[in-house]
Amino acid sequence: MEVVIVPDAAAGGELIAEAMADLLRRKPDALLGVATGSTPLPIYESLAAKVRAGDVNASRARICQLDEYVGLPHGHRESYRSVVLREVVEPLGLTESSFMGPDGSAEDVAAACEAYDRALTEAGGVDLQLLGIGTDGHIGFNEPCSSLASRTRIKTLTQRTRQDNARFFNNLDEVPHHVITQGIGTILEARHLVLLATGEAKADAVALAVEGPLAALVPASALQLHPHATVVVDEAAASRLKLADYFRATYAAKPDWQGI
Repeated sequence: MEVVIVPDAAAGGELIAEAMADLLRRKPDALLGVATGSTPLPIYESLAAKVRAGDVNASRARICQLDEYVGLPHGHRESYRSVVLREVVEPLGLTESSFMGPDGSAEDVAAACEAYDRALTEAGGVDLQLLGIGTDGHIGFNEPCSSLASRTRIKTLTQRTRQDNARFFNNLDEVPHHVITQGIGTILEARHLVLLATGEAKADAVALAVEGPLAALVPASALQLHPHATVVVDEAAASRLKLADYFRATYAAKPDWQGI
């Protein structure tokens, strides 16, 4: 696992966007897994700016979803499908045909989970999967004590996660109780995992994920198992890391050709 400490969220967004752009230069039809929430917005804004400037051609890129609420109607503004289309697909100049996601309004949710997991494999696998981290250490919506071998499935949100996400709705009662999420086992199949965390509220979770033991209690600690995982954190999110100085030194000495 590589840990990169950056000055602020904007610097983290630029760093990751350039890594995504470099991937698209090497593999124009790369399958990019995206996350939602406020944390990754600087990534998407920076990548879209690169596309507009002609620095990278994203016309053949494919986008896939990490998770989705269960029970929101098609077209609901806060469904993650709507969010990804609005914040990623459209700014990159792509169409909905380039997008893959689970059907959170399906009558048979379990079948929809299996179908999405299978679709990711049939698409050739995810080339780069963006991740955030919850204050309780979750990735995707794999809440604490999720199986480290889990596949795409339905999960029940903790009250803490629902409270964290209530800012996107009118009130807590509107936040769904259930979601579809790529499982930890599914996430670990991506070729490159990139987690971005910003702000002091994420510091404890980051420290446990990076320096703590591998444990289902901290789902993000599963990144320790991956051969190519990059954790990008701003100074505030890095504030609980015991090895912060070491991480800074190793990144400063890293050859340019290695990228992230």
